[in-house]
Amino acid sequence: MTSIRYDVLGLGNAIVDVIARADDDLLVKHGMRKGSMSLIDEARAAQIYDAMGPAMEISGGSAANTIVGVASFGARAAFIGRVKDDPLGNVFGHDIRAAGVAFDTAPSADGPSTGRCYVLVTPDGERTMHTFLGAAQDLHPRDIDDEAVASAAITYLEGYLWDPPHAKEAFRKAAAIAHQAQRQVALSLSDAFCVDRWRDEFLHLVRSGVVDLLFCNEAEVRSLYQTADFDTAIAALRGDAPRAVVTRSAKGCLVIEGPQTIVAPAYPVDRVVDTTGAGDLFAAGFLFGMARGFEDERSARLGALAAAEVISHLGARPETSLRALAQENGLLK
Repeated sequence: MTSIRYDVLGLGNAIVDVIARADDDLLVKHGMRKGSMSLIDEARAAQIYDAMGPAMEISGGSAANTIVGVASFGARAAFIGRVKDDPLGNVFGHDIRAAGVAFDTAPSADGPSTGRCYVLVTPDGERTMHTFLGAAQDLHPRDIDDEAVASAAITYLEGYLWDPPHAKEAFRKAAAIAHQAQRQVALSLSDAFCVDRWRDEFLHLVRSGVVDLLFCNEAEVRSLYQTADFDTAIAALRGDAPRAVVTRSAKGCLVIEGPQTIVAPAYPVDRVVDTTGAGDLFAAGFLFGMARGFEDERSARLGALAAAEVISHLGARPETSLRALAQENGLLK
């Protein structure tokens, strides 16, 4: 077996978030579904940008946020995703490397510009996202570094990758390499509307054993099993997934493995500023704990702590060392 070089390797859309505050009237005026993620073209991207108030640009992307969180806990982390050789692509590459993440995917010399996600944050902290995938959708199986995947204890994949066809092939290739090397594969369902688009294929990934660990939230698991009843969805999930983590916002999370269920609480937050990245950073804490061989309850508490940090400020990446924060809260020595 190849020796472990990375604790967690992420595969996902390389995106720069453009974040602005907005009120509900703006969402209604422009026909936006609050709390959703929609894929858009460049024309729609320009329209939304013109309608936004003052904005800030922060490197994002669901799996990329998770991997930056993993690195912030002090783990060895790597990311595979495609940007273009343009100003936003340079920003993304600089930011993820500065966070301590190995990022060696060659940028595109031509084609669509670097992907960007317009994030509108309403006063209740809810985020509504519109994503122009751009260069991110050109991620191809040839971009998968076989050696890097085989040397990662856990390969983490985001559900958003299921939209671009070549990225889907890259996803499958990475999972096959990981399993061939006797490593673990984790998947985040990413978004309930993403599940609506790819429900049957996601269920096949879980049922066929392509995925060892599934991350989802309440809305996503309900969408996966097309039921409004949470308990019904959980019962179905228990029968399909070898292992799953279901986040429930302020209610904490459930870790499900066979007949066993672990309930872990959320960390209290004085004020929710922006929920962008909450699920991403929860996954970071849990994956870090998993890579370190911690019990599920401790891993879940690390995830809850990371999620609490990121929803306390604008942006989907931590503003403080998650390792130091975990040490302050008695979760790490």
